[in-house]
Amino acid sequence: MQGGLTQDAVPRDARGQAERVRALMAPSLEKQRISVLQQSRDLRESEPTEAQESSGSFFATARLSMPSLFAMPSPFAMPSPFAMPACDPVPKPQLFEMIQAAAEQRGVDPALVREVARQESAFRPCSVSNKGAEGLMQLMPATQAQFDVTDPFDPGQSLDAGTRLLKQLLDRYHGDLTLALSAYNSGASRVDKAGGIPDIPETKNCVFSILNRFLQ
Repeated sequence: MQGGLTQDAVPRDARGQAERVRALMAPSLEKQRISVLQQSRDLRESEPTEAQESSGSFFATARLSMPSLFAMPSPFAMPSPFAMPACDPVPKPQLFEMIQAAAEQRGVDPALVREVARQESAFRPCSVSNKGAEGLMQLMPATQAQFDVTDPFDPGQSLDAGTRLLKQLLDRYHGDLTLALSAYNSGASRVDKAGGIPDIPETKNCVFSILNRFLQ
């Protein structure tokens, strides 16, 4: 892909990696910022008068149900794609030990694996998305079959398969984190078709959130 780096060329220094990814994200972030500001102006211009509000009109009801654009935690914030099931997160010592083992075995930065797991499931091994992704790393059934996952809710199996998928995508996109994470969330075919991050709010939110934590 254009703008991608070979894996050996990915900066070892976190500051260099952060600057590179932020530069890649800048056009998309600026476009989203302008869109949010425009929506905010449109919303203010369409606000009902006090008389309309007091009359119990449709406008008053609609205004109360409209979420604040500036209450969002990130430029691409949206509701979580999965419902929190009634299970606890994997205990931190056990979780980080499994992440470290999987990351070292597959040659992926353990911090990246950790932030993907945090974003995908909040470290809850029984998470199921509204699209059918399951487990700690939110693997779809086809991905589970690809990596021989027999129990998608087993945190060790999920972490290993999710890390293998991340490695596969990093190799495919020559170490480009934005493209690899986009493909993890929405599929490589959509990334290839878009030539970058697909124009999908959930994917944009996912990539922005993971990189924001990973590159701190």
